[in-house]
Amino acid sequence: MNLFKKNPFGHILFLKLWLIRIAGVLTHRRFKGFNELQIHGSDILKTLPEKNVLFVSNHQTYFADVAAMLHVFNASLSGRDDSIKNVGYLWRPKLNIYFVAAKETMKSGLLPKILAYAGSVSIERTWREKGKEVNKQVKMSDVSNITNALNDGWVITFPQGTTKPWKPIRRGTAHIIKMNKPLVVPIVIDGFRRSFDKKGIRIKKRGILQTMEIKPPLEIDYENDTMDQIVEKLEYAIEQHPSFLKVIPATEIQSEEELNKQRQWHY
Repeated sequence: MNLFKKNPFGHILFLKLWLIRIAGVLTHRRFKGFNELQIHGSDILKTLPEKNVLFVSNHQTYFADVAAMLHVFNASLSGRDDSIKNVGYLWRPKLNIYFVAAKETMKSGLLPKILAYAGSVSIERTWREKGKEVNKQVKMSDVSNITNALNDGWVITFPQGTTKPWKPIRRGTAHIIKMNKPLVVPIVIDGFRRSFDKKGIRIKKRGILQTMEIKPPLEIDYENDTMDQIVEKLEYAIEQHPSFLKVIPATEIQSEEELNKQRQWHY
C-alpha cells in the first residue's frame, strides 16, 4: 500500500488502516466476550458490489452500532459466516466503508474525532442542534459528501437520525437513494441499547444478547417510486414502521393479571 495514498475525503489510508485495527481489537470483546452478538444473513455481504451500496439501519447508540457493523462486515468478507470469532479479520479490513453521522456528535471529544477519521461522513443536522429543535436547509456539500462516499464504497446510514425508536424516517435518505440509485441493504439491530450507554462507549450491562440481521437488498424502482413510497419501504425494512409497534390494551393486561392470580391460587 502507498503509505500516503488518500481516500476522497483526504484521509491517509495507511493511518486509517491502523486506526481500524487498534479500535477493532479494543472493541471486539464488547460483542464477543462481555456480550454476545448473534448475526444473521452476513453471507449477503459477500455478494455485494465494491461500491454504491447503502446500508440502512435502526439506531440504538451513537458508536457501538457502527463498531459492530464494521466487525461483521470485515469478518464476513474474510470468509466467516455469521461470526466475528478470531479478530484476525481486521488485519486487512475493507477501507472504503463509511458511516453517516452528525457533525456535532463527531466533534464532541477525542474518541469521536478518531472514529470520524476511520470513516465518518459528517453532516449537519437540519432538525436538531445542541439539543434543541431547529429547521435548517440541507447543505448541498453534505449531500455531495455522501455521494462521494457511495462512489468510493459502502455507506452506513441511520435514516431515523436518532437513537429513539419509532421515530419517522428522514426524507433526505429517500432523496439520496433517488439521486444515487445505490443498492439498499437493510439491517435490523437489537440489544445495543441494553448493553451500552447512549453513546455506546460505556458498558451498561454484561451478558446481553445483541442481534444483527442483514436482509437482502430492497427492490426499489428508482425512476417511478415516490419519496413517500421509498420512505415506507425503509420503515418496513428496518422494522420501524408504526405497524410494528404493538400496544397491549389495558383490559388485556388486567385480564392477564387476573389469570395469573388464579394460577397462583391453584398452585
